[in-house]
Amino acid sequence: MNILVTGAAGAGTSTLAAALAQHLGAEAVEADALLWLPSDPPFQHQRDPQTRNALLAQRLRSGVPCVVAGSVVGWGVDALWDRVVFLYVDASVRLQRLQAREQARFGQADPVFLEWAAQYDQGLQAGRSLARHETWLRQLTCPVVRLEGDRAVAAQLALIAQAVPEWLDPAVSARPVP
Repeated sequence: MNILVTGAAGAGTSTLAAALAQHLGAEAVEADALLWLPSDPPFQHQRDPQTRNALLAQRLRSGVPCVVAGSVVGWGVDALWDRVVFLYVDASVRLQRLQAREQARFGQADPVFLEWAAQYDQGLQAGRSLARHETWLRQLTCPVVRLEGDRAVAAQLALIAQAVPEWLDPAVSARPVP
């Protein structure tokens, strides 16, 4: 079972993916861990796209249930998803979260990063955008669960359970999703 939790930076993909992976007994994977080469400070140099794509494809084909957090549009693994969860949260909430996260991680938020994250809805810069995500989601052959709004993780899991009961039913969560 391979599940992707995706959306804008600050939408809560990492938090929800970790909770979903824990509940399902799956491996939690951060797309950023594959996108960026290890460095100090982090997020300085991106991995070669072919290597990054191969690393993710290898994980998804391993047979180990996997919940991935992040945006992987154009990574060549679309056919390997069993389900996708798309999170949409208002830009003001996302930016508050990102500001707090960056402050906690690095002592300050990079204004260039925040500017890039703020333009997600308009799609004015390269990388993640709402329009790119929407176009990509329409092309997927697997089911997509959409969650909109700022909700606690428990509420998100409850909505997922309503949409896909077999994911969160303890009696069947260890089995592959049909």
